[in-house]
Amino acid sequence: MSAVLVDREAGRPAPPLGMLAELTHRCPLQCPYCANPLELERASAELDTASWQRVLDEAAALGVLQVHFSGGEPTVRRDLPALVGHARELQLYSNLITSGVTLTADSLATLRAAGLDHVQLSFQDAEADGGDRIGGMPGGHARKLVAAKLIREAGLPLTANFVVHRQNLASLPAMLALGEQLGASRIEIAHVQYYGWGLLNRDALMPTADQIARADAVVDEARQKLHGKIVIDYVTPDYYAARPKACMGGWGRQFLNVTPSGRVLPCHAAESLTFLQFPSVRDASLADIWYADPAFARYRGTGWMAEPCRSCDRREIDWGGCRCQAFALTGDAGAADPACALSPHHGMMASAIAAAQSDDFTYRRIGGGTES
Repeated sequence: MSAVLVDREAGRPAPPLGMLAELTHRCPLQCPYCANPLELERASAELDTASWQRVLDEAAALGVLQVHFSGGEPTVRRDLPALVGHARELQLYSNLITSGVTLTADSLATLRAAGLDHVQLSFQDAEADGGDRIGGMPGGHARKLVAAKLIREAGLPLTANFVVHRQNLASLPAMLALGEQLGASRIEIAHVQYYGWGLLNRDALMPTADQIARADAVVDEARQKLHGKIVIDYVTPDYYAARPKACMGGWGRQFLNVTPSGRVLPCHAAESLTFLQFPSVRDASLADIWYADPAFARYRGTGWMAEPCRSCDRREIDWGGCRCQAFALTGDAGAADPACALSPHHGMMASAIAAAQSDDFTYRRIGGGTES
């Protein structure tokens, strides 16, 4: 049997720890690195309230501990308080992942009363000019600052998430300062992940080697300064790494993602593996999907690995890296992640960095449009 996180009593994979509930792909922002797929789902395809509540029931029964309400922008769903309240009834820890631009004092108070545990608020830059340009929404940055104040006044813990790339990394010190000023208990400095919209805009987003070196130093200094006060999450981007990360803790090991229409994925980018058919909560339970679906079993553990992964002493540490990245760059989802220096395709990373010359974005558009 291939190595995998196992429920020893049952002799099967252990249950997932977390679930990302993508309630909608609707969003007022148009970020060019959005984690949603290029083909965005319309409101008419979304699961209704009762279906999402059933999904939460099944998640809790499966053993999920945390639910992350995301999108798109999850606050455009009028039933969000009902879903948060249902998660609380099931004793699921709830985290809201939001742009903040639609939050008001009243809506936040309603969510707090429903049992919301935590808010992750995204920023595109430290200042309005850059933030509004990158997010494609005039006035968006100012709304985020108001949202951060409301979150803290509501007594909710706040994570400030800054997505960084070539066109905003110069503002990294100001981002860290803003996170501290806003009263965040955690700051995430998240490099763009190059799938979907991020891959489409890679030439405009890819940082330089000098920027990465400077960012590493800035984060190290901030961690020393803010130690014991604010946790700072930061990971070197794959394109500058020598070894891959354990994407989502390994395929089908710790996490599942439910899309707005109900498809269930091992990670948010898995739909990019176009040769796989992913199941839907409309047709099967989360337990049946987690334990028995072929797509979830496809890259779980180590049995699927070829060389150099198969004999690597890190195979149960990084679990082969990212299958979506391997497929996007090599056309073979079973290949070694090109982020690994042992991959025969590792040179593709340096080539992509060298080719990154554009400053123009293709903004995220609902319905799959790609207007610049």
